Amino acid sequence: MTEPLLQVRDLSVLFPARRGAPPVKAVEGLSFDIGPGQTLGLVGQSGSGKTTAGRAILQLQKASEGSVKLLGQELTTMRSGDLRRMRRHMQFVLQNPYSSLHPRMTIGQILSEPLQVHRTVPANRIRERVEELLELVNLDPAMTRRYPHEFSGGQRQRVVIARALAVNPDFVVCDEPVSALDVRTQAQIVTLLQSLQQKLGLSYLFIAHDLAIVREMAHRVAVMFRGRIVEMGSAAQVYDSPAHPYTQLLLDAVPVPDPVLQRERLRRAPPDLRFLDGDGGACVQGVDHVRAGTSEWHEVAPGHGVSCRYWPQGRSAAA
Repeated sequence: MTEPLLQVRDLSVLFPARRGAPPVKAVEGLSFDIGPGQTLGLVGQSGSGKTTAGRAILQLQKASEGSVKLLGQELTTMRSGDLRRMRRHMQFVLQNPYSSLHPRMTIGQILSEPLQVHRTVPANRIRERVEELLELVNLDPAMTRRYPHEFSGGQRQRVVIARALAVNPDFVVCDEPVSALDVRTQAQIVTLLQSLQQKLGLSYLFIAHDLAIVREMAHRVAVMFRGRIVEMGSAAQVYDSPAHPYTQLLLDAVPVPDPVLQRERLRRAPPDLRFLDGDGGACVQGVDHVRAGTSEWHEVAPGHGVSCRYWPQGRSAAA
């Protein structure tokens, strides 16, 4: 089997609280792999820890515990100089394309900056490389003298993607890259990201709350709830056979144009929602993992796992 490009093991991020309160667990015990040329979709409601997880993987946020290996190199203990050199292998595409571009820099200057910092091309080739990057994201190379405010939202996001690709990364974290765009432009950016992945062999961590887009993009999907992954599997497994009630809630919230399907949803018995307030039944072993601070994992099917405490099939089977 091909070695994973990215390996995340037991990653946790704790934020200190004020006035002697216990620290806030923004991310707890995340473990997953992403292979070369693969996309892992990370989904969950706002505040579930998705963005913090992405920032911790890129070492933009210090992890409290755990391991992050990219290309076999441990990032969490890497010295600053070595980490700076590793940054050309991992890049970030942010949610808001306007706020992530310097308003007083031209597009040519914005795309030149990472090339100058990482020295990936000779100085006499920077202009040529900038034009190549614009063509790569389907923008006119003649636009290098324009400023961000002269572009549409979709064009600005293409510039952000071009900047991320300037240093030839292997791994890109896409944090809600289409949420600020209209539906038509969203489809265009998703198609562009897929095309770039095939052309350049990129690996993505695709963070989003829009499940329809994640299904289009991701090979595997991880569902986050309160800082933990509660279900993970292939896109088909998670979407067609959700095992966790929280995953079912997310999927049921997606509007469908088929009235027959909508009626079937209404007839379906609602999932057990006690987990939403931190209470609820114990797992197969009789442990309340919310109170105990642990997270048992059960394999529903090969490659499809779910937090044991929330797996009703497991409880009934044990009974």
